[in-house]
Amino acid sequence: MTIKSLTNNHLKTNYKAMTSEILYKGDLRTTCTHLKSSSNFETDAPIDNNGKGERFSPTDLLATSLGACMITVMGIKARTMDFDLNDIRIEVLKKMAADPRRVSGIDLAFHIPESLQNLDAKTIAILKNTGLTCPVAKSLHPDILVTIDWGAWS
Repeated sequence: MTIKSLTNNHLKTNYKAMTSEILYKGDLRTTCTHLKSSSNFETDAPIDNNGKGERFSPTDLLATSLGACMITVMGIKARTMDFDLNDIRIEVLKKMAADPRRVSGIDLAFHIPESLQNLDAKTIAILKNTGLTCPVAKSLHPDILVTIDWGAWS
């Protein structure tokens, strides 16, 4: 990861191009706001890291982002093939490691609705490859072990 420090003036001039804003609310909680839509959500530190665990933690969001990105790009691909992926559900398990504390693994379990279980092998292969090459998957550190159970598409 490359970290580049900028002046406050630089950030102010580029504010309109920013993606989101994070406000620390105290008690290990933040409010994250998507600037274009103004939609927001709160985060909380997990119980095992001094928090209450009452909201997504930042590392929960990292793991969840993988599944959300995969199904989103798969949905885009399905749309170009004249069908949709409605009602696919993905269960996400985030695995943590210590020293340094980090996400060490992400397990995804796809639950394919009956209406999509009989797609032909070529279509399933295209959808899987699309998901596996999503932007979040390509952005994760290679030390993070991702395990995928494709369910009915296995």
